[in-house]
Amino acid sequence: MAMQSSRKAAIESPSIPDRLYFKIGDVARICGLETYVLRFWETQFPQLKPNKSGTGQRLYRRHDVEVALEIKRLVHAEGYTLPGARQALEMVSRGPKPIAKAAQRLGPQPGLPLQGVDQRNDTVAAIIGHARAELRDIAGLLAAPPRLPHRRRPRLSTIAPSVDSLFPS
Repeated sequence: MAMQSSRKAAIESPSIPDRLYFKIGDVARICGLETYVLRFWETQFPQLKPNKSGTGQRLYRRHDVEVALEIKRLVHAEGYTLPGARQALEMVSRGPKPIAKAAQRLGPQPGLPLQGVDQRNDTVAAIIGHARAELRDIAGLLAAPPRLPHRRRPRLSTIAPSVDSLFPS
């Protein structure tokens, strides 16, 4: 019974007060965590980066509090490991269709009229194919054995000894 109530409390999201900044103690109370856990999560999750005041006090914005709650949900309620939770957060931040987003960022290319997302995807695929071909060429150049210029060695000339002994008397 106690396990069900704690699991239910972990799943339900607490309300976040309408404020601009939250101190670490406030975020710890909202999330139901210790402050050292939040400080550790800052080192493990690049998405959790609170600002710091001039005195070094951590100042979390609403987005940071939401990220901390999401990390808590992933780790405590769903049983993710920290690397698994980090990967899940990265997948959420990337979005479902990175090629379509890249095509939208590229916009119309000269000489290629674009009417829809499918054509933009084709354009992006063509650009990627061209980049791959160039990279293959570069890799081929780097894989080839280096051609060293032929250097002549200086000839060693023999010196005829004028005296039979090295140490003349």
